Amino acid sequence: MAIKVEIKRAYDLPSAEDGYRVLVDRLWPRGLSKDKAQIDLWMKEIAPSSELRHWFGHDPAKWHEFQKRYQAELKQHTELLSHLRQLARRGPLTLVYGAKDKEHNDAVVLREILNT
Repeated sequence: MAIKVEIKRAYDLPSAEDGYRVLVDRLWPRGLSKDKAQIDLWMKEIAPSSELRHWFGHDPAKWHEFQKRYQAELKQHTELLSHLRQLARRGPLTLVYGAKDKEHNDAVVLREILNT
């Protein structure tokens, strides 16, 4: 059974279509209240390591290498990936992230892995 996982920036308004909302960042988005965020689960452990996050620094020039390194880190979190897949099988699942760059962030990598 194929699953479909969406991504959405934490600062965008939540909607009913989002379904179950999982924050996949290690840090809570700055200036965003928990009420406004409407996060169902904060899965810090699946976010890139602090070392990888600092190295990447959201630099698009490092994007391809970041993807490889983050995918390697995710191999250590198969139980968390499995949990996300289970949630997606139950209904809509949206991975929520705080980065400004909508194309170069950890949720993009995570969605690709979950949707394949």
